[in-house]
Amino acid sequence: MFAARLARMTESPILAMARKRRELVAAGHDVIALNIGEPDFDTPDHIRAAAKRAIDAGHTHYPPVAGLAELRAAIARKLREENGLDYAPDEIVVTGGAKQALANAMFALLEKGDEVILPAPYWVAYRGLVELVGATAVIVPATIDDGWRVPPQRLAAAITEKSRLLILNTPGNPSGVVLKESELAAIAELVRAHPRLMVISDEIYEYILFDGARMHSIAALNGMRERVITVNGFSKGFAMTGWRLGYAAAARPLAAAIAKMQGAFTAGANSIAQHAAIAALEGPRDAVEDMVRTYAERRRFVMQRLRAIEGVRAVAPEGAFYVLADVSADGGEDDAALCDRLLAERHVALTPGGAFGAPGTVRISFAASRADLAEGLNRFAAGLAAS
Repeated sequence: MFAARLARMTESPILAMARKRRELVAAGHDVIALNIGEPDFDTPDHIRAAAKRAIDAGHTHYPPVAGLAELRAAIARKLREENGLDYAPDEIVVTGGAKQALANAMFALLEKGDEVILPAPYWVAYRGLVELVGATAVIVPATIDDGWRVPPQRLAAAITEKSRLLILNTPGNPSGVVLKESELAAIAELVRAHPRLMVISDEIYEYILFDGARMHSIAALNGMRERVITVNGFSKGFAMTGWRLGYAAAARPLAAAIAKMQGAFTAGANSIAQHAAIAALEGPRDAVEDMVRTYAERRRFVMQRLRAIEGVRAVAPEGAFYVLADVSADGGEDDAALCDRLLAERHVALTPGGAFGAPGTVRISFAASRADLAEGLNRFAAGLAAS
């Protein structure tokens, strides 16, 4: 009755946990949400004000498929000044969220039989999109003993003549790993040795960094500009998840292919959100810095609390707002069953790490209030002790 591709699609474990949590809340239960992958802050005032001005000025019509010229120019300046990336405005495509940028790129690049290398832990949507396109995901795992970092030699061993795409995410969701320039240089060397292999670099968490970690873009390295699609957006750093705005930057032929896919699916991204995004890039960053300071305080609290829970191991994240905690010590309950039980019995929502290619772990979001973190971690600890 339906297209065969639907059989390749299952409900995202992240969305499934969110749905189960909402059902409990609707039934009147007090559920602590440590599964949420979005800032718990409102969009900064000057960005909201820009959107209101755009509405009043009548910017309510179809925008160009690839994005407003003013926004693409602002993104080009941002990439040049902050990331060392030299893209012209016509090499940037504004999308309906970073996920659409990823989908556009994959549909433009991948055929059935192509292989996509996913260093694990990975954001769950990557694998879903790869499978939707009809390509094959090749998972290259890291463990907590690796610090959640996949060694380049492990990536090298995964490359075959079918390898078409490598997806990087730095800072990483769910691991919090920020790839060092030396790590990116080693990866770039591998890519340059395989002419068919392209890279998507998802940098959506770039502003959320801790303990002196520095952001580096692989596209800035020698010989990589033509081989990389840099994906970013406004959701995480500017607390604009509901505005649904992202972008891809790539060499002109790649950008044109991405824009062509977008024209087929959705046409231009929300015009009002694009005007707000210009204000985000060109306005003050005080609110962003305040958010990051708050995340840093929460991170310290969460790590201190996790270290006191028997049977839990965790590596302090260098970026983003998650801790990936290893709960495999007792070798019993798998992570999905554990998260379901914690939600049902303790009313705390976490995300099972198996969804990210890291079985035996749970992802804890610290995009939550200090009070919710304290109570949620108490419930987590009590649930583990009762297993």
